[in-house]
Amino acid sequence: MEPDKNTTPDTEGNKPNSDQQAPADALSRTPEDLEQEAATQKAASGVADEPAEKPVSPLKRFMRRVNVYLLLFLLLVVVSGVVIAVNYLNSQKTSNVTPASTEPNIASQKLTEDALKQLANTDTSVGSASQTLTIQGNAIIEGQTLMRGNLNVAGNFQSGGRIQGPSLTISGESNLGTAQINSLQVAQNVAIQGATTVRDLSVAGGATFAGAVTASQITVSKLVLSGNSSIEIPNHLAFTGPNPGRAPNAGVLGAGGSASVSGSDSAGTVNINTGNGPSVGCFVRVNFNQAYATSPRVIISPIGAGAGLSTYYVDRNNSGFSICAASTPPANSAFAFDYFVTG
Repeated sequence: MEPDKNTTPDTEGNKPNSDQQAPADALSRTPEDLEQEAATQKAASGVADEPAEKPVSPLKRFMRRVNVYLLLFLLLVVVSGVVIAVNYLNSQKTSNVTPASTEPNIASQKLTEDALKQLANTDTSVGSASQTLTIQGNAIIEGQTLMRGNLNVAGNFQSGGRIQGPSLTISGESNLGTAQINSLQVAQNVAIQGATTVRDLSVAGGATFAGAVTASQITVSKLVLSGNSSIEIPNHLAFTGPNPGRAPNAGVLGAGGSASVSGSDSAGTVNINTGNGPSVGCFVRVNFNQAYATSPRVIISPIGAGAGLSTYYVDRNNSGFSICAASTPPANSAFAFDYFVTG
């Protein structure tokens, strides 16, 4: 019988095993398959067994099975996570740090019980200006307290007594139940809704009152009524002031005659007593205490029969006026003239 063409004897004369299959593609086999195939070939060729290889560790087996690109990707992800975590922690530290230019770095120190006893018995300085004294409970100070620096109150401030100081600045709203102010200066508008009692009110600028103004006495240097305004005086109208000066004319009054003035620059009465032999002319000159800017208007009214018998007239200028007679007045007679002066 001819030998099978598909079988070739090996060097030892042994035929190949018919059950063996053709080797698969080397690229699709694992390292374990390659090792098993090499062992089979050595057994078939009759070559003496080489010393057994050392067992492979599980880590090396895992590294052989895992793709190297996957490891690089995982390494990149871990490095990125570490960088992000470090940046976040640094940002948190930066936001919690207060700049030295805005607030000083003040160390905190707790006040112990021994320190409190030391404060109660002696005058002692606790800490330094760079430290903070924190009192968690309530504090009652029976004596006087001196603050050499600024006093900042985070909550409400209540005072059972007076608050004294050279100046008080309130930036927000202020509700005052009862306030006594010796001198009040308001830079902007003031709105007073309720009743206001003012002992002395001095207004350097203009003042506007939308409602009625009630006062026992109003003293003004000049009163100006604008528009279609009117003055209503239900009671008496009096023009007070010092008596103006007078200068009688003895030649016109006659022998033993006299003249007097009672009133003010605005209104009053001129009393005339003629003597023997009065003559034509001005009885008396009335001099104003304060001269007018221009010649005023003088209105006179005769009082008594003697004044009516006289043909009287007025001679005036900005410093005063004279009451005169154009005809000879009656002798030894007493009469008067009321006057009213407007600028």
